[in-house]
Amino acid sequence: MRNVTYIVSNINKALAFEWIVDNVDTSRFRLSFILFNTADSSLEHFLKERKIPTKRIAYRGKKDLLKAVWRTLTFLRAFKPDVIHTHLFEASLVGLFVGKLLGIKKRLYTRHHATFHQVYFPRAVYYDKMISRLATDVVAISQNVQKVLTQQEKVPNKKVHLVHHGFDLAAFENIPEARIDLVRKHHQLYDAFPVIGVIARQTQLKGIQYIIPAFKRLLEDYPKAHLVLANAQGTYKATIDQHLATLPEGHFTEIIFENDLASLYQLFDVYVHVPIDPQLEAFGQTYVEALAAGIPSVFTLSGVATEFIQHEYNALVVDYKNEAQIYEAIQRLLSDKVFAQQLIKNGKESVKALFSLKMMIQKLENLYA
Repeated sequence: MRNVTYIVSNINKALAFEWIVDNVDTSRFRLSFILFNTADSSLEHFLKERKIPTKRIAYRGKKDLLKAVWRTLTFLRAFKPDVIHTHLFEASLVGLFVGKLLGIKKRLYTRHHATFHQVYFPRAVYYDKMISRLATDVVAISQNVQKVLTQQEKVPNKKVHLVHHGFDLAAFENIPEARIDLVRKHHQLYDAFPVIGVIARQTQLKGIQYIIPAFKRLLEDYPKAHLVLANAQGTYKATIDQHLATLPEGHFTEIIFENDLASLYQLFDVYVHVPIDPQLEAFGQTYVEALAAGIPSVFTLSGVATEFIQHEYNALVVDYKNEAQIYEAIQRLLSDKVFAQQLIKNGKESVKALFSLKMMIQKLENLYA
């Protein structure tokens, strides 16, 4: 039996960790968690319900760094892991340092960003490189991240392992109508057509600033159209709000958090995700989720999309920062139902081939062993 401790920072809810807990081979691996969170979280509740040993560290910033190091040291001594697996910046910086200090021989780090630091926070690249040095193995969630690690940050190839996110794809299909109606009622999404869906943090790189003008033009053709912006928070929100102010009142909804994302997808007639360049998106789980949910989609190619999205096969691909093409693609999907249905069919087949949960679990278990 191998003891594996996950160290994770600033996560409220994450289906990926829930799926790992429920599907890892418990005859071979015993899991525990250290969570860097300022308060209780959905993930912590889930772990405690599953009786997974879990400790929380109240980390609010650099002033808590020494305390976080000491508490991580204490918890790891108690858990006695053979393997630690860190996720996200603070947890990885502290967890890998302490793990090396304690002589833990297997120290994994999953890299969840690509060129974000290079573009917006160049000084943080130094810490990225330090984290990679502290880890014995680095998990790249896409070929894009793998290239950034090995080509731009010079992490040795043998140290980097490509492990795509895995999904419980069945969770996005055949959802009971009652569940969908609950989400529709909660967000008051009645008597609208078409509903254009976006699930993305409001940061510049997500390209929402190009979706809103495209939607405004769509309103001329569909007076009852409605735009849904979910996960509506982030550093670019003030600019997004300025764009939203150009829309007629009552034609858009912002959702900060929705627990039942699978049902939310079913409210959309067309889905749009248009990051502004090919490298800024590290993975882009929403590419996979939208296709698994069977929603005809408009995409730019970024992150993992460059590996499997094909124009006019499983989605419509538009140029970066191009509101005119976004509008035209949405129009095409709405007007050609036969074509849209073929994209849906191909999209479901594409994600099943590449992003099964079983495949991800097997690759992680091989690394842990």
